[in-house]
Amino acid sequence: ISKPRTSRGFLFCASYFCFMTTVELYEVFKVTPSVQTDTRKLRSGDIFFALKGDKFNGNTFSRQAIENGAAYAVIDEEEFAIPGKTLLVENVLGSLQQLAKHHRQQFSIPVLAITGSNGKTTTKELLNAVLSSAFKTCTTQGNLNNHIGVPLTLLQIKQDTEFVIVEMGANHIGEIAAYCTWALPTHGLITNCGKAHLEGFGSEEGVRKGKGELFDHLRTLTHGHAFVMWDYDYLREMSKGISGIIKYGTKDDSHIIGAAIQSDPFLEVEIKQGMDIPQVNTQLVGEYNLPNVLAAITVGKFFEVPENKIKTAIEEYIPSNSRSQLLKKGSNTFILDAYNANPASMKLAVDNFSRQHTAEKVLMLGAMAELGTESIAEHKAIVDQISKSKWKAVILVGGDFMKLDHPYLRFENAVEARDWLQQQNFENTQFLIKGSRSMQMEIVLE
Repeated sequence: ISKPRTSRGFLFCASYFCFMTTVELYEVFKVTPSVQTDTRKLRSGDIFFALKGDKFNGNTFSRQAIENGAAYAVIDEEEFAIPGKTLLVENVLGSLQQLAKHHRQQFSIPVLAITGSNGKTTTKELLNAVLSSAFKTCTTQGNLNNHIGVPLTLLQIKQDTEFVIVEMGANHIGEIAAYCTWALPTHGLITNCGKAHLEGFGSEEGVRKGKGELFDHLRTLTHGHAFVMWDYDYLREMSKGISGIIKYGTKDDSHIIGAAIQSDPFLEVEIKQGMDIPQVNTQLVGEYNLPNVLAAITVGKFFEVPENKIKTAIEEYIPSNSRSQLLKKGSNTFILDAYNANPASMKLAVDNFSRQHTAEKVLMLGAMAELGTESIAEHKAIVDQISKSKWKAVILVGGDFMKLDHPYLRFENAVEARDWLQQQNFENTQFLIKGSRSMQMEIVLE
């Protein structure tokens, strides 16, 4: 075993058998507290973690990362060592996750975890808008909510951070439980549980079990708190045993009670209980966003954010990244809700769109992914739902929509749908564009 060398007080090993511990790696992180896993996004002074994937080996990019300005590269293959510049660990991904956990443990501040089948990112963005009006927050960027994104979020916590919001996505049992061991959330919110990622969870009951791992974690805490959409009986059941339950919904036994006044085109919410301000007018499309808005109000009130700040934060929030965006092009209006889709969110979006007052309406729906053996049946259910309303045109794109017998226009992919749309001459027409991420339905508007 070769003798370890030190530089700037840090341990560097030239031998395969000498790995840095989490504590040693944290000493490096404290001096250079900026982490990156993608050389394309690397900034000077970052610590580059050389992750591996099915089709790439991050170790091979370690020299490039150093040449591009990385302070250090964390590697797990000795042959890529660069004296004084690489930190050898047993497993890069595991080291990233344990480093994030160790960093999280240095703080005694509220950490709110959010998961669910639909609305996670919108709820997270609304919560951040509300909480950042009163606290110095750290929150998940975009939808970096997986086994890499959660640690990266935790490593963004700064010394002056007062509140952390962590979005957690999952497609199989055990994922949320693992994230909780790193994030150690003190508060939690499950937006809902529906038919999403059925290939991994196996069933809707599997989805509830998987998402419910967040509540399982909170149950172990003496002062754990859960924000619960009290309209959903299954969330009531899932939250039993948690020491602190804060309820929101549309019924009389919730702390915050609200109702949708209208949603054409934007959602307006009446607050019936729990806040003195009687109404909040959002820039969100669709009544299905009501629970997300009520969640943001409830969390804001619980953490004593002034009501005027809660109202302003929600009303000024404008969705982006293909999530319930309202876009104007000429005389036409487009609801772009193409970031993702599953049976529940698709049904709600179509139902909401069918009730819009505009006479000329066009549906452009991309197929839903990861539904396993239920995929054909769920796509047929959407087709059956469509058939019950009047449309100027219906365009169904890709996946299992192509396997069904239906009278609507069909295209293999979003590019073909875009080309069709460009050949039309629609005026004063409203469109709903929705589909799973893999369908990239936003291409339709290119």
